[in-house]
Amino acid sequence: MSLRKAKVKDAESIFKILQHFALKEVLLPRSLNSIYENIRDFYVYEVGGKIVGVGSLHVYWEDLAEIKSLAVLEDYQNHGIGRKIVEACLEDAKQLGIKKVFALTYVPSFFEKLGFKITDKSNFPQKVWTECIHCVKFNDCKEVPVVIQL
Repeated sequence: MSLRKAKVKDAESIFKILQHFALKEVLLPRSLNSIYENIRDFYVYEVGGKIVGVGSLHVYWEDLAEIKSLAVLEDYQNHGIGRKIVEACLEDAKQLGIKKVFALTYVPSFFEKLGFKITDKSNFPQKVWTECIHCVKFNDCKEVPVVIQL
């Protein structure tokens, strides 16, 4: 079992995990192209050489980053894998000098256990006007924004 930064060879596995949850409508879909373009943002968690968890930290501005595409396969949930991925993202943000990290989630309670607070999307205009505006769920978004100050 190990957590590490993603490599280009991991893109297909990351895509499959994210697609699995996107089809269940608990995660927004990401294209394989988007994963390749942002591979440096990703962390993967492996068990026996198999990637079972993924997550990424995407920088938006000098003081703002987002935890995106956090997913752990069902058989591996509730074992602290998601927590380890989030903690790695937060540590990465600290190293970069980021002061505020947010996430849009359907499971705010998970993030609240890690010190995040529920907030309002209007606090993240960079996200709303660069990405959310293009989302098919823009006018009916059920994701809850959470934020943590570092």
